[in-house]
Amino acid sequence: MVELSGILGVSVVALGMVLTPGPNMIYLVSRSITQGRRAGMISLGGVALGFMMYLLAANLGLSVVFLAVPELYVAVKLAGAGYLAYLAWNALKPGGISVFDPQDVPHDSPRKLFTMGLMTNLLNPKIAIMYLSLIPQFIDLHKGHVLLQGIILGSFQIVVSIAVNMTIVLAAGTIAVFLSRRPSWLKVQRYMMGTVLGALAVTLAIDTSGPAVTS
Repeated sequence: MVELSGILGVSVVALGMVLTPGPNMIYLVSRSITQGRRAGMISLGGVALGFMMYLLAANLGLSVVFLAVPELYVAVKLAGAGYLAYLAWNALKPGGISVFDPQDVPHDSPRKLFTMGLMTNLLNPKIAIMYLSLIPQFIDLHKGHVLLQGIILGSFQIVVSIAVNMTIVLAAGTIAVFLSRRPSWLKVQRYMMGTVLGALAVTLAIDTSGPAVTS
Protein backbone atom coordinates (compact mmCIF):
# COMPACT_ATOMS: atom_id res chain seq x y z
CA MET A 1 0.00 0.00 0.00
CA VAL A 2 2.75 2.45 0.95
CA GLU A 3 5.78 2.48 -1.35
CA LEU A 4 9.26 2.15 0.13
CA SER A 5 10.19 5.38 -1.66
CA GLY A 6 7.46 7.19 0.25
CA ILE A 7 8.65 5.83 3.58
CA LEU A 8 12.23 6.79 2.79
CA GLY A 9 11.15 10.23 1.60
CA VAL A 10 9.20 10.94 4.78
CA SER A 11 12.07 9.61 6.91
CA VAL A 12 14.60 11.87 5.18
CA VAL A 13 12.35 14.92 5.54
CA ALA A 14 11.68 14.07 9.19
CA LEU A 15 15.39 13.59 9.87
CA GLY A 16 16.34 16.85 8.17
CA MET A 17 13.68 18.80 10.05
CA VAL A 18 14.31 17.28 13.48
CA LEU A 19 18.04 18.03 13.15
CA THR A 20 17.29 21.64 12.17
CA PRO A 21 17.10 23.72 15.37
CA GLY A 22 13.54 24.71 16.19
CA PRO A 23 11.20 25.20 19.18
CA ASN A 24 11.09 21.49 20.07
CA MET A 25 14.84 21.02 20.08
CA ILE A 26 15.46 24.27 21.95
CA TYR A 27 12.95 23.38 24.68
CA LEU A 28 14.13 19.78 25.08
CA VAL A 29 17.80 20.74 25.17
CA SER A 30 17.16 23.57 27.63
CA ARG A 31 15.30 21.29 30.02
CA SER A 32 17.78 18.46 29.69
CA ILE A 33 20.77 20.68 30.42
CA THR A 34 19.25 22.80 33.20
CA GLN A 35 16.97 20.26 34.91
CA GLY A 36 18.38 16.86 33.95
CA ARG A 37 17.59 13.96 31.65
CA ARG A 38 14.40 12.97 33.51
CA ALA A 39 12.94 16.41 32.86
CA GLY A 40 13.95 16.14 29.21
CA MET A 41 12.24 12.75 28.86
CA ILE A 42 9.03 14.02 30.48
CA SER A 43 9.05 17.00 28.13
CA LEU A 44 9.62 14.63 25.20
CA GLY A 45 6.48 12.73 26.23
CA GLY A 46 4.48 15.90 25.71
CA VAL A 47 6.14 16.46 22.34
CA ALA A 48 5.26 12.90 21.30
CA LEU A 49 1.59 13.42 22.21
CA GLY A 50 1.62 16.58 20.10
CA PHE A 51 2.90 14.59 17.12
CA MET A 52 0.09 12.05 17.50
CA MET A 53 -2.56 14.77 17.75
CA TYR A 54 -1.25 16.38 14.56
CA LEU A 55 -1.11 12.98 12.86
CA LEU A 56 -4.77 12.21 13.51
CA ALA A 57 -6.11 15.71 12.88
CA ALA A 58 -4.21 16.24 9.64
CA ASN A 59 -4.99 12.84 8.14
CA LEU A 60 -8.68 12.83 9.03
CA GLY A 61 -9.00 16.08 7.10
CA LEU A 62 -6.64 15.25 4.26
CA SER A 63 -8.30 11.93 3.48
CA VAL A 64 -11.40 13.91 2.51
CA VAL A 65 -9.91 17.08 1.04
CA PHE A 66 -7.36 15.46 -1.27
CA LEU A 67 -9.91 13.07 -2.72
CA ALA A 68 -12.50 15.82 -3.21
CA VAL A 69 -10.08 18.47 -4.54
CA PRO A 70 -6.96 16.78 -5.99
CA GLU A 71 -5.87 20.11 -7.54
CA LEU A 72 -4.73 21.19 -4.09
CA TYR A 73 -1.84 18.76 -4.45
CA VAL A 74 0.19 21.21 -6.53
CA ALA A 75 -0.33 24.07 -4.10
CA VAL A 76 0.53 21.85 -1.15
CA LYS A 77 3.66 20.58 -2.85
CA LEU A 78 4.92 24.07 -3.67
CA ALA A 79 4.20 25.27 -0.15
CA GLY A 80 6.19 22.36 1.24
CA ALA A 81 9.08 23.00 -1.12
CA GLY A 82 9.09 26.67 -0.19
CA TYR A 83 9.23 25.90 3.50
CA LEU A 84 12.07 23.42 3.02
CA ALA A 85 13.96 26.15 1.15
CA TYR A 86 13.31 28.54 4.06
CA LEU A 87 14.67 26.00 6.57
CA ALA A 88 17.70 25.39 4.34
CA TRP A 89 18.46 29.11 4.25
CA ASN A 90 18.13 29.40 8.03
CA ALA A 91 20.55 26.51 8.45
CA LEU A 92 23.10 27.86 5.97
CA LYS A 93 23.08 31.59 6.70
CA PRO A 94 25.93 32.95 8.84
CA GLY A 95 25.46 33.83 12.47
CA GLY A 96 23.53 30.76 13.57
CA ILE A 97 23.24 30.15 17.29
CA SER A 98 23.75 26.74 18.84
CA VAL A 99 20.73 25.31 20.67
CA PHE A 100 23.23 23.61 22.97
CA ASP A 101 24.03 26.91 24.66
CA PRO A 102 20.61 27.77 26.14
CA GLN A 103 19.81 30.32 28.81
CA ASP A 104 19.13 29.12 32.35
CA VAL A 105 15.44 28.57 33.11
CA PRO A 106 13.48 27.91 36.34
CA HIS A 107 12.79 24.28 37.28
CA ASP A 108 9.25 23.09 36.56
CA SER A 109 7.06 20.28 37.88
CA PRO A 110 6.64 17.07 35.83
CA ARG A 111 3.10 18.10 34.90
CA LYS A 112 4.24 21.48 33.63
CA LEU A 113 7.17 19.90 31.77
CA PHE A 114 4.80 17.54 29.94
CA THR A 115 2.29 20.29 29.19
CA MET A 116 4.96 22.66 27.93
CA GLY A 117 6.40 19.93 25.70
CA LEU A 118 2.92 19.34 24.27
CA MET A 119 2.18 23.03 23.70
CA THR A 120 5.63 23.70 22.25
CA ASN A 121 4.96 21.04 19.61
CA LEU A 122 1.35 22.03 18.91
CA LEU A 123 2.38 25.66 18.42
CA ASN A 124 5.43 24.76 16.31
CA PRO A 125 4.81 25.99 12.74
CA LYS A 126 7.47 23.60 11.45
CA ILE A 127 5.42 20.61 12.59
CA ALA A 128 2.15 22.02 11.27
CA ILE A 129 3.60 22.58 7.83
CA MET A 130 5.24 19.15 7.81
CA TYR A 131 1.90 17.41 8.35
CA LEU A 132 -0.13 19.71 6.11
CA SER A 133 2.33 20.25 3.26
CA LEU A 134 5.23 17.79 3.29
CA ILE A 135 3.99 14.34 4.31
CA PRO A 136 0.84 14.45 2.09
CA GLN A 137 2.87 14.66 -1.10
CA PHE A 138 4.26 11.17 -0.42
CA ILE A 139 0.71 9.77 -0.47
CA ASP A 140 -0.12 7.93 -3.70
CA LEU A 141 -3.80 8.38 -4.48
CA HIS A 142 -3.58 5.55 -7.03
CA LYS A 143 -2.99 3.15 -4.12
CA GLY A 144 -6.23 4.10 -2.34
CA HIS A 145 -6.76 4.15 1.45
CA VAL A 146 -5.49 7.72 1.73
CA LEU A 147 -6.19 7.89 5.47
CA LEU A 148 -4.26 4.70 6.21
CA GLN A 149 -1.34 5.80 4.02
CA GLY A 150 -1.16 9.12 5.86
CA ILE A 151 -1.19 7.43 9.26
CA ILE A 152 1.53 4.96 8.24
CA LEU A 153 3.77 7.66 6.77
CA GLY A 154 3.15 9.96 9.73
CA SER A 155 4.02 7.12 12.09
CA PHE A 156 7.46 6.82 10.48
CA GLN A 157 7.92 10.57 10.93
CA ILE A 158 7.06 10.22 14.62
CA VAL A 159 9.46 7.30 15.10
CA VAL A 160 12.34 9.19 13.46
CA SER A 161 11.62 12.41 15.34
CA ILE A 162 11.21 10.78 18.75
CA ALA A 163 14.32 8.62 18.29
CA VAL A 164 16.47 11.63 17.38
CA ASN A 165 15.00 13.82 20.11
CA MET A 166 15.48 11.08 22.70
CA THR A 167 19.12 10.78 21.69
CA ILE A 168 19.50 14.55 21.98
CA VAL A 169 17.86 14.58 25.42
CA LEU A 170 20.11 11.82 26.73
CA ALA A 171 23.25 13.35 25.25
CA ALA A 172 22.46 17.07 25.61
CA GLY A 173 24.97 17.74 28.37
CA THR A 174 27.78 15.88 26.62
CA ILE A 175 27.00 17.52 23.27
CA ALA A 176 26.94 20.98 24.85
CA VAL A 177 30.42 20.49 26.29
CA PHE A 178 31.70 19.01 23.03
CA LEU A 179 30.40 21.87 20.86
CA SER A 180 31.61 24.53 23.28
CA ARG A 181 35.12 23.24 22.68
CA ARG A 182 34.70 22.64 18.92
CA PRO A 183 32.47 25.38 17.46
CA SER A 184 33.46 24.41 13.91
CA TRP A 185 31.47 21.18 14.30
CA LEU A 186 28.29 23.20 14.70
CA LYS A 187 28.91 24.75 11.28
CA VAL A 188 29.35 21.28 9.78
CA GLN A 189 25.97 20.19 11.19
CA ARG A 190 24.26 23.32 9.90
CA TYR A 191 25.77 23.02 6.43
CA MET A 192 24.92 19.34 6.10
CA MET A 193 21.29 19.82 7.14
CA GLY A 194 20.94 22.95 5.01
CA THR A 195 22.23 21.12 1.96
CA VAL A 196 19.89 18.16 2.47
CA LEU A 197 16.86 20.39 2.97
CA GLY A 198 17.79 22.56 -0.01
CA ALA A 199 18.14 19.52 -2.27
CA LEU A 200 14.74 18.24 -1.16
CA ALA A 201 13.18 21.64 -1.81
CA VAL A 202 14.50 21.72 -5.37
CA THR A 203 13.42 18.12 -6.01
CA LEU A 204 9.88 18.78 -4.83
CA ALA A 205 9.61 22.07 -6.71
CA ILE A 206 10.56 20.58 -10.10
CA ASP A 207 8.51 17.41 -9.64
CA THR A 208 5.78 17.46 -12.30
CA SER A 209 3.80 14.48 -11.05
CA GLY A 210 0.35 15.08 -9.64
CA PRO A 211 -2.43 13.24 -7.91
CA ALA A 212 -5.29 11.52 -9.62
CA VAL A 213 -8.81 10.88 -8.40
CA THR A 214 -9.33 7.31 -7.32
CA SER A 215 -12.53 5.43 -7.77
